Amino acid sequence: MEANSLGIGRLPAAFLTPGSASFMDFLSDHQPDLLPGNRQLPPMQGVVEAPHGTTIVAVTFPGGVVLAGDRRATMGNVIAQRDIEKVFPADEYSAVGIAGTAGLAVEMVKLFQLELEHFEKVEGAQLSLEGKANRLSTMIRSNLGMAMQGLAVVPLFAGFDVDRDRGRIFSYDVTGGRSEEHNFAATGSGSVFARGAMKKLYRRDLSEEEATTLVVQALYDAADDDSATGGPDVARRIYPIVTVITDDGFRRLTDDESSEIARSVLARRLEQPDGPRAALL
Repeated sequence: MEANSLGIGRLPAAFLTPGSASFMDFLSDHQPDLLPGNRQLPPMQGVVEAPHGTTIVAVTFPGGVVLAGDRRATMGNVIAQRDIEKVFPADEYSAVGIAGTAGLAVEMVKLFQLELEHFEKVEGAQLSLEGKANRLSTMIRSNLGMAMQGLAVVPLFAGFDVDRDRGRIFSYDVTGGRSEEHNFAATGSGSVFARGAMKKLYRRDLSEEEATTLVVQALYDAADDDSATGGPDVARRIYPIVTVITDDGFRRLTDDESSEIARSVLARRLEQPDGPRAALL
């Protein structure tokens, strides 16, 4: 009884007071220093060396969308990590692929996951896919101060829109500007090469299996020309992370499934090192 009278063990009043469905708004009101964008940064001295992750690709198919990423993180001209994970589920029907400063990007994804979960618990319903994309845009904009110091985060967001019954892709710039991409998209240092591969090989009637093969082909082409992008590493059994989002929800391909796709791509490359050729007409 004495403990209860002193309030020991009770939640603070802030947790019991009805408010916004946004977890970021909650933090902003009660613990603003925990938000990445509110941190006081010292003046930058020289170049900040931090692991950066690239490349992320996404492609739609009639039943949903595929989001995939390579596994390499670089720090300058050094490979900082060979098996980094860059694709994460945001919730049941969406996912985020990260490019840019790896540490800040992973932190942003965790906050985004919590933001969506908090909204669903408070409102009793999920945000629309477009609403989720807008929330992520706001979070990227809050990181602008860090981006101005060379620590940018530029993710790719993809999900299945249950209202429109199709997969959708959203890309961003460092200011939080949001654009919906149609058919396919890529971000990161190898995005130019990955986009070129997808541009030549994409078809609107791709099956799920063909879509997963296409993203691995695109990542292979990116790794072929961009040193910051890692291709399939058979010796270490490190393969791209490939995820599929349909009306059944988010699913990450198992290591065996990713390995099978990567090995089939590598086998074909022995005959055609530059990859499959698109028809001229």
